[in-house]
Amino acid sequence: MPKEGAHWRDSARTPRFFFIDSRAAFPFLLFLMHISWWTLWIALITVSFFWILERYGFTVPVFLRLARSYLGGKRKQAIPWWKN
Repeated sequence: MPKEGAHWRDSARTPRFFFIDSRAAFPFLLFLMHISWWTLWIALITVSFFWILERYGFTVPVFLRLARSYLGGKRKQAIPWWKN
């Protein structure tokens, strides 16, 4: 029998290793393959970036949409400039 706390709905959650987001595992894998100071700093910066996103309630896709919307500006044209 499955555990009481586990349910099929938990499959949509982001996997974690204690408090670290699973998306931060790739920089740590790079760090383990090439141990140096700069790969350690990249891994730590990546973990802190994901922690800050989580702190503000964002996921990576939501943050990327927010950044794209911010870079696009407030004014959106309905007709492309080459059809004017």
